[in-house]
Amino acid sequence: MPAPKKHILFNAFNMNSVGHINHGLWTHPRDNSSDYNTLEYWTELAKTLERGLFDGLFIADIIGVYDVYQNSVETTLRESVQLPLNDPAVLVSAMAAVTQHLGFGITANLSFEPPYLFARRMSTLDHLTRGRVGWNIVTGYLDSGSKAAGLHGLAPHDERYDRADDYLELLYKLWEGSWEDGAVLRDRQARVFSDPAKVHKIIHQGHYYQMEGYHLSEPSLQRTPVLYQAGSSPRGQQFAARHAEAVFISAQDKGEAKRAVDSLRRQAVEAGRKADDIKIFAGIAMITGTHQQEAQDKYDDYRRYASPEAGLAHFSSSVGIDFDRFELDEPIHYGNSNAIQSAASSAQANAMTKRKLLERFKLGSRYPTLVGDPSYIADELESWITDVGIDGFNVSRTVTPESFEDIADLIVPELQNRGVYKTSYQEGSLRHKLFGAGDKLPSYHAGAQYRKEKEPHDHKEATV
Repeated sequence: MPAPKKHILFNAFNMNSVGHINHGLWTHPRDNSSDYNTLEYWTELAKTLERGLFDGLFIADIIGVYDVYQNSVETTLRESVQLPLNDPAVLVSAMAAVTQHLGFGITANLSFEPPYLFARRMSTLDHLTRGRVGWNIVTGYLDSGSKAAGLHGLAPHDERYDRADDYLELLYKLWEGSWEDGAVLRDRQARVFSDPAKVHKIIHQGHYYQMEGYHLSEPSLQRTPVLYQAGSSPRGQQFAARHAEAVFISAQDKGEAKRAVDSLRRQAVEAGRKADDIKIFAGIAMITGTHQQEAQDKYDDYRRYASPEAGLAHFSSSVGIDFDRFELDEPIHYGNSNAIQSAASSAQANAMTKRKLLERFKLGSRYPTLVGDPSYIADELESWITDVGIDGFNVSRTVTPESFEDIADLIVPELQNRGVYKTSYQEGSLRHKLFGAGDKLPSYHAGAQYRKEKEPHDHKEATV
């Protein structure tokens, strides 16, 4: 009997803003992304995604503005290149209230979030969603954000990950070690809500972070949220191999993607984990219709509204280069970027000129775009899974809401007919849905070592 086929995972990739990845499409007459600052925009999106059995809504975020292109924010503001931009975390409670299974990957920049308060915010959301929360760990790449936060500028690339390691260690102590299982009794008769002997003070003296105190939240279903990460530089992959449970990669072709996937899985094993302990998602856009010509017509229609220049302005800040200074075919030296190193390395390896970049961004996006009927797109998705070894896709929006509606109504049924997409949700937390191994971090994950052993302690003296 043949083994069951691997199910493809889908995250909807979005941002609490008008423009996200496919720039310029907010001008399309059927697009409603200008309503991003209304509750109904997000609750209707969440219901559409759950109807399509999406695994999660991955909400991107940045701290700062894209001001490298032309040394200004003019194009950024005119084209709404992730500006204006609202907080991603405050959306989740409303969307959780109208769904039962959809997961939420929340981007938060640890460089600007005090760990003690951030730990409480994520525990709170994990409680309110009944364990459907993940955290996309980012360290920042915009100099403008650091300056706006009162710093002198962005710290060196690898140092940002050193700081992240310290930050994660502190969070693990709070989430995993401060409150034991069984600490919360809710015993009305004995007048004991929490057992003091099972709640422990955390004392952390790291290189970057220090604290002494108790985690403010009782344990949530997952304790530690599902850990997402998106860095593909050598230092970013090292960090992912130790911490990440899901990694988002950006690659223009399968060869580039496979090299990243093989490296990530190898390093996970070297870190004492299993190769498949990390779910890997590739960024992609999909434009479909009931037949091939309808999909092509839709793509041609979208292109008339897209803004390649806005895509270029976005990419300028991603690699720290003002492309406005270059002629169309002038060679560009990308150097050792202090922003997104993997993006700069890829552009350098492919000798990307300004002309090539504008052609790549013809739909305003830096991600591969699949255009075709559901059968064609399903073939392509299966090929990425089989040939590259990824687990699923972060699907960027084009025209909203129809891009996600088309996936739910046309592509998902095709994948289900092939046996490569679930037909119902599994019960349980986001972590259990993704891995099928329970709600908590596995025992061999780096964060599990901070769990408190069940032994008697004076809560006033206990430390982790």
